[in-house]
Amino acid sequence: MKLIAIDLDGTLLNSKHQVSLENENALRQAQRDGIEVVVSTGRAHFDVMSIFEPLGIKTWVISANGAVIHDPDGRLYHHETIDKKRAYDILSWLESENYYYEVFTGSAIYTPQNGKELLEVELDRFRSANPEADLSVLMQAAEVQYSQSGFAYISSFQELFEADQEIDFYNILGFSFFKEKLEAGWKKYEHAEDLTLVSSAEHNFELSSRKASKGQALKRLAERLNIPIEETVAVGDSLNDKSMLEAAGKGVAMGNAREDIKAMADAVTLTNDEHGVAHMIKHLL
Repeated sequence: MKLIAIDLDGTLLNSKHQVSLENENALRQAQRDGIEVVVSTGRAHFDVMSIFEPLGIKTWVISANGAVIHDPDGRLYHHETIDKKRAYDILSWLESENYYYEVFTGSAIYTPQNGKELLEVELDRFRSANPEADLSVLMQAAEVQYSQSGFAYISSFQELFEADQEIDFYNILGFSFFKEKLEAGWKKYEHAEDLTLVSSAEHNFELSSRKASKGQALKRLAERLNIPIEETVAVGDSLNDKSMLEAAGKGVAMGNAREDIKAMADAVTLTNDEHGVAHMIKHLL
């Protein structure tokens, strides 16, 4: 194998949102052995850098669910954006329906100033409707959103469309604790011909350009590096990883992956809290 594409949340990162020493050492060993290590995530590039710069590890980065590719030195190689009018319509709907949302751009992740308040209100409503529910799981889901770096806060999405700024819209995320709200988002956009609709976790849905997916980005990068796609491996755990597991020569699901991702993968490794990425790399080398 000549290239390994690795998801972050639920894959390389453990449940504390950290890269374990075992995984870190495995990445270094793979690079020493001449394997191209690629991070492939729904997170923003600058957020990825906040994780990898302290480790001193440089890789190609596929970010925003495949909408953006940066080289190991942080230079933008390729990007696909959501049409500006389309982005306006999406955000108008999300805001009118009281979704917590995040807008991934080249410079920041924009989110409502009252975002935490929106989620706290939802959590209270969920607690009232489901008194027996384990709220710690929901709190952990919210923490994943808050653990990202590079947030900028807006009073309304309309601030992003003011005439004096030019913003590239890479990815728009909607989040809710309520299944009905998530299903409403899926139903509204699942047949949109100009958008890619995925989910990176149980409580979100994410929209990007139809030309953007982790799978398409992996193919583009493999071609750029003159690596046959058959010589690539991809590892992940969620729906937004499906396209790259399908595109790669070998698709590996994490032990903690969704069952449908495990079912379509070529192999299953250990969980993200058992250093599943390191385990996979060890068996490849």
